[in-house]
Amino acid sequence: MRDNMVKKVATRESYGNALARLGAENKDIVVLDADLASATKTEIFKKKYPDRHIDCGIAESNMIGVAAGLAAAGKIPFASSFAMFAAGRAFEQIRNSVGYPHLNVKIGATHAGITVGEDGATHQCNEDIALMRTIPQMVVMCPSDDIEAKAAVKAAAEYKGPVYLRFGRGACPVINDRPDYKFEMGKGSVVREGKDLSIIATGICVANSLEAAKMLKQDGISAEVINICTIKPLDKDLILSSARKTGKVVTVEEHSVIGGLGSAVGDALGEANPVPVKKIGMQDVFGESGSAQALLEKYKLDGKGIFEQVKEFLKIV
Repeated sequence: MRDNMVKKVATRESYGNALARLGAENKDIVVLDADLASATKTEIFKKKYPDRHIDCGIAESNMIGVAAGLAAAGKIPFASSFAMFAAGRAFEQIRNSVGYPHLNVKIGATHAGITVGEDGATHQCNEDIALMRTIPQMVVMCPSDDIEAKAAVKAAAEYKGPVYLRFGRGACPVINDRPDYKFEMGKGSVVREGKDLSIIATGICVANSLEAAKMLKQDGISAEVINICTIKPLDKDLILSSARKTGKVVTVEEHSVIGGLGSAVGDALGEANPVPVKKIGMQDVFGESGSAQALLEKYKLDGKGIFEQVKEFLKIV
């Protein structure tokens, strides 16, 4: 299928639409934003339920405190901002005011990773998954497309406890539009069967990994592709099963290779089934200003770049 025929939707759009739908189902859902409602797409919720949308201004730490108070009073708050400001600026409040008392706060972080594009390195948060993973009992999810993002928001609303949801700025391919798709928090899914190596990806990198797998097939390499939406708690059983079958693992994420999906997968394999692992992602560097596509190509996170890195990995294992 040609690229221009593939349906593409930004997961931040999915976030806004999912909130609006859930708002009709549950009147306890309250949405907070930090002067970015048009960008995070919580404005979609705001238009329908203005009395349940709170603009906290450019004060993300305060926003998390307000969300904690609402949760303590029985509401289900979704606190929204760019990942850099939600996970970065407000980390202490998330840890102490949400994580420590295990309050029912959901953090919707949009504009994550290098595909923020022209906004540059200051706004390209490649450390948020690592930060959120360290908070005890924090659920961390990074959906791969529109369908999964909406399902993840719904699951977060139904779950009792803190959840971090990671969304992107740009439109990405819809890959889960199949009749048998079923979302379950804490479970991954095999989106392509294979026997020679396992490619374990999250977020927008799932679609790019599927593209890389098609290129690998042309070279006679059968790659299994696994979609991990819930990075914490991690679906260790699925990862171990695939690793035992293929004997080689590659992780792919639009995030630092330090502390993210690759580290979580490496920890799981190291404890139960050590195999060679290649971590594809941001290699201990900051991003830079540029178009989303140009940056994915430069940092080898597009289909071609993943394909090339997998081929290099296979030469040494």
